[in-house]
Amino acid sequence: MDTFTAIETRRAVKHYDPEHRMTEEEVKQLMSLAQLSPTAFNIQNWRFVLVRDPELRKQIRATAWDQAQVTDASLLVILCADLKAWEKQPARYWQNAPQEVQAFMLPSLDQYYRGREQVQRDEAMRSCGIAAQTLMLTAKSMGYDSCPMDGFDFDAVGKLINLPEDHVITMFVAIGKTIKESWPRSGQLPMEEVVITDHF
Repeated sequence: MDTFTAIETRRAVKHYDPEHRMTEEEVKQLMSLAQLSPTAFNIQNWRFVLVRDPELRKQIRATAWDQAQVTDASLLVILCADLKAWEKQPARYWQNAPQEVQAFMLPSLDQYYRGREQVQRDEAMRSCGIAAQTLMLTAKSMGYDSCPMDGFDFDAVGKLINLPEDHVITMFVAIGKTIKESWPRSGQLPMEEVVITDHF
């Protein structure tokens, strides 16, 4: 499927075939492409928790307004981010770059993030938002549907997955085979309202 078609046909699907299983090769392909999502300073701060345990899925569903896609989708991905990725062996993010690039990037990275907790959190949200879109468009290209989710108790889910203290959950993406056609799009704003040239 080409990119234009994947974008045009991607919908937030709620109803999945609970019997369908993605192959390990499909999951590997999906996640390897998600890892190509861009991050600032190449810090690769996203962390993808693939929830495979059916009992854990049920517990997470209980924190998510009993939304069926949590348990019924073939794959539930919890997108998390390491808020301190920028300071954890940062040289590895640029190990294949020329020495002069490393000499510039590493001090710049530290200067940009150190002591700026809100910037670190904002970066987490940007990185995981981009990665979520990569997951959803890749899934669509592979013949699957998806649903981005934030309707859940973040603290409760964090406890269930043993989220490290310096990490944050950003969202879920459920991926699987739909069993019910999506409703027509409910209403797109006109381009003139959302695309601004130069100034508001």
